Amino acid sequence: MIKSFYKKLVAGVALFTVELLFVWLLFIACVIVFFYLSSQILQGDELGVDEAAFDFAASIASPGLNKFIQGTTFFASRQFLTPAALLLVAYFVFIKKHRWYSLKVPVVALGSITLNVVLKYFFDRPRPIVPMVEAHGLSFPSGHTMVAASFYGLLIYLVWHNVKQPALRYFLIGFLSVFVIIIGFSRIYLRVHYATDVLAGFAAGFMWVVIGISILRRMERYSRKEITPVLLDETVVKK
Repeated sequence: MIKSFYKKLVAGVALFTVELLFVWLLFIACVIVFFYLSSQILQGDELGVDEAAFDFAASIASPGLNKFIQGTTFFASRQFLTPAALLLVAYFVFIKKHRWYSLKVPVVALGSITLNVVLKYFFDRPRPIVPMVEAHGLSFPSGHTMVAASFYGLLIYLVWHNVKQPALRYFLIGFLSVFVIIIGFSRIYLRVHYATDVLAGFAAGFMWVVIGISILRRMERYSRKEITPVLLDETVVKK
């Protein structure tokens, strides 16, 4: 029994270490990518990856793919993400009874949207000249991509911590990861964003997920350690 407990403990610690290492490596990579791209944009440099991405998208374009891409990009729109986020909050509030998970959804979503608006106005990059669909606002970083990376990145975090079956957990994580990439590519395909906008959107979105969740997890630990015991003591005294 002791050996079994020890093995489970070691496995849990190893898994936690691998998870933490992966998250921070991803975070550092995103920081490097974002600051490199932003420095190029501020200098006014044209990157070959933008035209190469447009050329690739044009080479695979077809009426059927057009419909698929336009349908995919909808899943990063306000019309979809707003009710989806509200449903997720309601699920954690009323069904799972987990207030901290319910807080993570609006913090990540609203924070991502706000940060994207600030970044767009700071970099002030115009959109591509001939888009396939109507698009408004500035270009860098891609709002759809950044918000999708944040929202679906949060879903990946929630799946990792809440889905117990390994096969289902890894399937969902893989599916969500690929889905986010397709959403990003859809913005290039529709010529409403440059590839560099999309890459920066991925980087900024994932960075915000890590920062937002890290802050809330610290607040949660502080609440459980400092605030909850005080409230329990007050309840006992009143009784």
